[in-house]
Amino acid sequence: MTTVTFEVADGVGTIRLDRPPMNALNTGIQDRLRELAAEAGDREDVRAVILYGGEKVFAAGADIKEMRDMDHAAMVLRSRALQESFTAIARIPKPVVAAVTGYALGGGCELALCADYRIAADNAKLGQPEILLGLIPGAGGTQRLARLVGPSRAKDLIFTGRQVRAEEALAIGLVDRVVPAAEVYEQARAWAAKLAQGPALALRAAKECVDAGLETDIGTGLAIERTWFAGLFATEDRERGMRSFVEEGPGRARFV
Repeated sequence: MTTVTFEVADGVGTIRLDRPPMNALNTGIQDRLRELAAEAGDREDVRAVILYGGEKVFAAGADIKEMRDMDHAAMVLRSRALQESFTAIARIPKPVVAAVTGYALGGGCELALCADYRIAADNAKLGQPEILLGLIPGAGGTQRLARLVGPSRAKDLIFTGRQVRAEEALAIGLVDRVVPAAEVYEQARAWAAKLAQGPALALRAAKECVDAGLETDIGTGLAIERTWFAGLFATEDRERGMRSFVEEGPGRARFV
């Protein structure tokens, strides 16, 4: 049975979880996410990516029944593959938006954290409930959540395991926009479609500069930015963008 699909239309690729009823993230889904992340990054007809779980739920977390049968030795081996799958999504060198409906808990929340932008349904609930199982987040939650919302808010969510509704998630910066549930995918597609028309190399550069800069000191981050900034002067898109700005005004360039 297909548990993750990948469809491309008009420059936008949609990675959709499809494991009813709750899109539990078993090892098969994890491995497939890593494969599709590589495909999305390599394909020239994919300019932006949507992560989507369907109309009812994004992903309610890991497959607990599967994990329950793993001992320490098995998880030592599996935990690296788990993190690598999510990191592959985070490192897609193109804009990625998560369209969050229903629950995004545990691994589901961690998957949403791998996106560059998160649009949530007004009835969405997000959280890291691993502590209630005697565990901690293992797919990047302790790291990406703290970088996104700050360490104290991340600790509150991780220590208590509580779920936050869409409005609180927006207030603390866990999601970036809240819309009616019926509009989540449509809004995510509009965001992705707009960026799919943008300068691909400049968008890639911007993503790498921000992400790499957050992982190092400001001096190194500025060096990364400087290198990319100068390098973009060798691209046709830079020439098109500047020519269009001078001749037609801002926001009218058509990039290749």
